[in-house]
Amino acid sequence: MWVLFVLTVMGIRVVSPFQIGASDNKFLGFSDKQILDYLVDKSRYDRRMRPVDSTVVNVTVLLLTLSSPDESSLKYEVEFLLHQKWDDPRLRFDDAGRHRYLNGLLHTDQIWLPDTYFIKHGEFKYPLIPIHIALRIYPNGSVIYSMRRSMVLNCQGNLHIFPFDNLKCPFALESVSHEENEVELKWSETEQRITGATSLRQQNAYLVKNVTGKCERQHTWRGNYSCLRVLLVFTRDKSFYISTVFVPGVVLVTSSFISFWLDINAVPARVMIGVTTMLNFCTTTNGFRSTLPVVSNLTAMNLWDGVCMFFIYASMLEFIIVNYLYRKIPGVTSMRPVSAPVNPEALKNPSLAQTNSRRVFSDTNVQQPTTPATTPNAVLPPTPVENRLQSDKARAAASVFAWLRRPQLFVAPDTRNRQRLAKQIDNVSKGVFPLLFGIFTVGFVLTFAVIKPSQQENFILL
Repeated sequence: MWVLFVLTVMGIRVVSPFQIGASDNKFLGFSDKQILDYLVDKSRYDRRMRPVDSTVVNVTVLLLTLSSPDESSLKYEVEFLLHQKWDDPRLRFDDAGRHRYLNGLLHTDQIWLPDTYFIKHGEFKYPLIPIHIALRIYPNGSVIYSMRRSMVLNCQGNLHIFPFDNLKCPFALESVSHEENEVELKWSETEQRITGATSLRQQNAYLVKNVTGKCERQHTWRGNYSCLRVLLVFTRDKSFYISTVFVPGVVLVTSSFISFWLDINAVPARVMIGVTTMLNFCTTTNGFRSTLPVVSNLTAMNLWDGVCMFFIYASMLEFIIVNYLYRKIPGVTSMRPVSAPVNPEALKNPSLAQTNSRRVFSDTNVQQPTTPATTPNAVLPPTPVENRLQSDKARAAASVFAWLRRPQLFVAPDTRNRQRLAKQIDNVSKGVFPLLFGIFTVGFVLTFAVIKPSQQENFILL
């Protein structure tokens, strides 16, 4: 105090830093902290007041990391920098170009900041408190405020064509308490709205498209508040599904076709190939299907699994049919029975009829002499007419019993014809099965990997 008094008496004027800035409008020889202390002094700056009546805040987004917690999930984790830029005339300064900008990171609680928050995003990975990155104040009063945010986005996907669908992840930015006529959020017109950092890390997530604009009625519900919308379109990592699902499926299905080139009599080898491929395919699909999203409709992955299972099972059935035709139905040659006359008593005893018929046909040329009866009770031999009638009845009975004793009613074809048919089925299967599976694979790829993913509905919100 005495020093100031002596200097005053001697006529030397002592000026404070605040008075220097106020009178000369320059801050020569002062650090950025001293300049900021002067600019945000409570006597001349009120952080509760907007810079102007209608403040325009320009917004840009810089993506840092993209990742998916699960290949089959509908959520994506996004870490980005949110840059906001506006003009505050109260923070203008002139230090003759000594400072290109002032670092006001430690003065965030003393400067007016836009109250921007996120809607329709999902959930924040970290607490809602933003991590401040930078707060720069330029001589013309421009303020650039950057903060880092990490969010988990709830996405929409067309699971009918899973895993070839695109995930559409929307979120929006909105002012908390200021209506559009007070604070207006706008996408920057001089810089790219959404960019990726040079060190952008993508884990199971590939950004194929981003769409920005102003919120429409379906994006907000608060009325006349400034709102900006963002739509990030991701595609899944196809190499994961190709190496895990499709290539093993093709290998197992074509392995089941190897049995067509083996001999029909190689039963153990063909059975082992069919059963092994079926069990390996079931193990592979069950292990992967546990991580798939649960939907009520048929997906591309379900179609692929079902068709592959059908081809493997059909190859096993083909071998069973071929083996049955080749071994289990032998041919039988039939012979026409020979009938012979029998005695009338053969009608009561079939075995006797058979014996008599054989005896008659073997002794047709032997003549038996006839002797008259010597006793009074002797029976006279039958007349020729009676002999003819009895022989006709014996022949009829013998033919009936011979027909009943036949092993088969129908004559089976030759065994060589059935073996030839079995080999023909094997030869046809060698070409038909691989051809049908190849047609299905090409049609599956064209439909679900090329045509449907390129439709417009996979890039816009429905």
